[in-house]
Formats: sequence, structure tokens, C-alpha cells
Amino acid sequence: MIKGETIIFMGIAAVILGILLIFIGAAFLSSGKTEDDGDKVSTGGVILIGPIPIVFGNDKNMVSIAVLGAIIIMVLAYILFYRGSP
Repeated sequence: MIKGETIIFMGIAAVILGILLIFIGAAFLSSGKTEDDGDKVSTGGVILIGPIPIVFGNDKNMVSIAVLGAIIIMVLAYILFYRGSP
């Protein structure tokens, strides 16, 4: 079974990584790009309510990436919480 300290550490690391990615993304956006090059913005995401994933997006590729991410998250949750119980 996974110790509580490990889960707490993983949560703190995920929050720090998320904050770091936000700052890196903001730095890339403000890197001096002034004219529109015709770039298309695609969005996608997953909301997990218990075992039920809600997937959304505005592009087929992003939705498929979000579905793959939801599957990976659900498998990791199963491994972390249910695998080691006697």
C-alpha cells in the first residue's frame, strides 16, 4: 500500500508542476508575437466525477487526447487506491 507521505508529496509536486506550466505558457504567449499567423487554438479537457469521466473539446484530436488522458488517470487511480488492499 502507498504511504500517506507519498500521496501528499505527489499532490504537492502536481500543484507545483501546474503552476510552473502556467508560467511557461504565459512566457511563450508574451514572447512578442504581434500578428496573427492563422494559428488555430484547440481545447479539450476531462472532468472526473467519481468513476464517470466527462470529456469535452472543440476538436476531434483534442477530444481523443482527453479520452486517452482520462483512461490513464482512471488506471492510475485504480492502481494507487485498490491494488494493494488485502
